[in-house]
Amino acid sequence: MGANNNRLSPRQKMINLMYIVLTAMLALNVSSDVLDGFTQVHDGLKRSNSGYNVRNAAVYGRLEALAQQNPEKAGPWLSKADDVRRRTAAIYTYVDSLKSAIVRKADGDDGDPENILNRDDLESAAVVMLAPGASKGKDLRLHVDKYAEYIGAFIPDTAKQRSVAEALSTAPISRPGIPTPLPWEEAKFDQQPVVAAITLLSKLQSDILYAEGEALNSLLEQVDAGDVRVNELNAYVMPQSRLVMRGSKYSASIVLAAVDTTQRPQVYIEGKALPQGSDIYEITAASTGNFDYKGYLEVMHSDGTSTRHDFTSSYTVIEPMATVSATMMNVLYAGIDNPVGISVPGVAMNNISASMTNGTLSRQGDHWVARPAKVGDDAVVTVTANMDGHPVTMASTTFRVRKLPDPTPFIAFKDAQGNTDRYRGGKPFKKATLLAANGLEAAIDDGLLNTPFTVESFETVFFDSSGNAMPEVSQGAAFSQRQKQQFQRLSRGKRFYISRIRAKGPDGLVRDLSPMEVIVN
Repeated sequence: MGANNNRLSPRQKMINLMYIVLTAMLALNVSSDVLDGFTQVHDGLKRSNSGYNVRNAAVYGRLEALAQQNPEKAGPWLSKADDVRRRTAAIYTYVDSLKSAIVRKADGDDGDPENILNRDDLESAAVVMLAPGASKGKDLRLHVDKYAEYIGAFIPDTAKQRSVAEALSTAPISRPGIPTPLPWEEAKFDQQPVVAAITLLSKLQSDILYAEGEALNSLLEQVDAGDVRVNELNAYVMPQSRLVMRGSKYSASIVLAAVDTTQRPQVYIEGKALPQGSDIYEITAASTGNFDYKGYLEVMHSDGTSTRHDFTSSYTVIEPMATVSATMMNVLYAGIDNPVGISVPGVAMNNISASMTNGTLSRQGDHWVARPAKVGDDAVVTVTANMDGHPVTMASTTFRVRKLPDPTPFIAFKDAQGNTDRYRGGKPFKKATLLAANGLEAAIDDGLLNTPFTVESFETVFFDSSGNAMPEVSQGAAFSQRQKQQFQRLSRGKRFYISRIRAKGPDGLVRDLSPMEVIVN
C-alpha cells in the first residue's frame, strides 16, 4: 500500500481553509475600524488647523495695527512676522504637495486627499516618501529641521521654545524589537496605509501652524507698545470634560477673564512652582481613572505686593481605544475560556460591568473571560457603565458559539536533545522511539486554539505475511502489552495503522478522529 508523506485528509484541508478565511475576515474587520479611526482623526486635524489659521491671522492683525499706530517701534517686528508667514506658507504648501502625490499614487491622477478611495493602500506612501534616489521623506525631514531652527530663533521663552522643538522633532524613533532607532521618515511612512500617512502629514501641518503661532505671539510680546496696548478682556469656556458619553451630562463654566499681556503670574501646582513664565501644566498619564489636583496663581502688582488666587481641577485618563471583541476570533468556542477585551472611553474600568447570555462572563483584573454553554445558540455580551451614578447600557455585541474543531492525534516522544516532540504519522519513525512512547495523545495545536483532548481508546492494525489484518485494542490512551509486543516484531520499513481513535474535549464531546499511519524506521 503506497502513501504520500505530504498528503492531507479532505477534512484537514477543509479545516485549514476555514482558519485562513476566518483569519482574513478578522484582519479585514480590524483594518476597517482602524481606517475609520484615522479618517476621524484627520477630520479633527483639519478643524484644528483651521482654528490655528484664524488664531495666527488674528495675532498678525494685531501686529499690523500696532505698526500702523507706531511704525518706528512695531515696524521691524511686523517685517519679521511677514517673513515668518512666508516661510510657514512655503513649508505648509510643500506638505500639501506630498499629500496630493501620495493620494494620486494610490487613487490615480484624479486622487483627492479630501476623498481618499484606497485608504488601506500600504505601498503608495512608502513609494512616494521612501523610494531610493528621490526620497521625499528625507527631503521633508530636512525642510522641517531647517524650519524648526529658523522658527525657534523668534521664541525667547525657553519653555515655549522647547515645546515647539519637541513638536517639530525629526529625531530617529525607536520601535519594539528593533535594536537601533529608525530614521524619522522610515518610522512615519513605511508600511503605512494611505489614510494614516495623510493624517500624519496633517498632524505635521498642525505642528507647523502651532510653531508659527508661538513665534508670532513672541514677536507681538516684544513690541514695546505700552502707549497703545491695554489689558484684554476675554470670554472663556471651561468644560469639565470635552468627552461626553450618551446618557451623561455636559457641564462648562462660562467666565470673563482679564488678561495682562505684559506680565505673567507665577503658577504653583501642589506646592511646586512651574518654570518662570510658563502656564502649561503637563503630567504623564500612567494609569486610567479620575485624578484631582489643586494650586494657585501668584500675581505681582506695581507696588510690589502680590495676591494669591487658588484653583482646583481634575482630569480623566482613558484607554486609547474602545473595543468589545473576542481576542482570539470573531466567534466563541464552547467548553473553553475565551479571552474578551471590554472598555468604554471616558469610564474607568471599575465603573464598567458586563453580562453574557448562553454562558458565563467573568472579570479577571482588567480583562474578561467568556465561557459559552451551548453550541449553536448565540452569546450576547452586554456592557453597562456607571454614568453620574446611573447605569447606562453602552453596547450589546452578539457572538456565534461554535463547537471546538477536531484535534490531531499524535505520539509524544523525546528527541535527541531531550525536547518533547510530536509524531503525527505519515513518515518514518524510529522503532526505539516508538517502544519508549507511552501511548496516544490528541490536541488542537494550530497556534490559535491550543487545547488538549483526552484520548479514551484506539486500535492498532497490523498485517501478517498473508495480508490479514490483526487489530489490537489499547488500554485507554496507553499502548497495551499486546500492542507493544507487535511493535517488537516490526522490521524496518514496515507500517501499521492507528484507527478508531476516540477523544474527549473540554466541551465534554467525544470525537472519532481520522486514522494515522506509522512507518517504522
